[in-house]
Amino acid sequence: GSDQWGNITTGTELIRRMGGGDAFAVTCPLITKSDGSKFGKSEGGNVWLDPKRTSPYKFYQFWLNVDDAQVSRLMRVFTLLDQETIEKNEADYANDPRMLKKILAEEVTRMVHSQEELDRAQKASGLLFGKSTLEDFESTDEATLLDVFEGLPKKNFTQGEFAAFGNTIDLIAAAMTEDPEKPVSKGEVRRLIKNNGVKINQKTVTKDQSEAKPNFQLLKGKFLLIKKGRTYFLVTVGIVQRADEVVV
Repeated sequence: GSDQWGNITTGTELIRRMGGGDAFAVTCPLITKSDGSKFGKSEGGNVWLDPKRTSPYKFYQFWLNVDDAQVSRLMRVFTLLDQETIEKNEADYANDPRMLKKILAEEVTRMVHSQEELDRAQKASGLLFGKSTLEDFESTDEATLLDVFEGLPKKNFTQGEFAAFGNTIDLIAAAMTEDPEKPVSKGEVRRLIKNNGVKINQKTVTKDQSEAKPNFQLLKGKFLLIKKGRTYFLVTVGIVQRADEVVV
């Protein structure tokens, strides 16, 4: 920003006095988000290069979700692709900005975090919406899983509360109830199960399972993923709630 002008002129003058030579500063237009706000550590929704602050998965997702109108500019600023390659990509995917964003996300994530971390981020990106298996979830590290689960409707039960469910129908109804004033009925859950409409940890719940006490393998020993159609509900078991966390 313009507030850096003083730093630039002071720096070049210091170099001139100390070294007796000329110094030059290179500037570029301020990089802004789609809403016009700047990228900066004091702004919300930013990404960090440090994986402890922004995981490779979230880093990859950030670039996948940039505004369509920004992709071409960001590709020129943040990747090392040459102009010819960028222009070819723009021509090839003129009607498919999702592919351009995928290229952008791949290039930047690979450069910052490595090919291995890019592969992990892409695998994690398909967990909820691809044809993933229980093994795919289990092979993903817990920190990345928590990033993937972020934003899902969630219920946290103690070990005792979880053990108290008389059958799986009760568990599913409780997990799917987002508004206590409008609880999901057991009848609705039964109808969904009859039509093979509910999965737990990626496996369809059968009638026999629904009437028995919950006996499902917990992901990482603490998570259950309940899926109705394309909607996921997360159940956590025995996790101590953080003071700043609101569980619906």
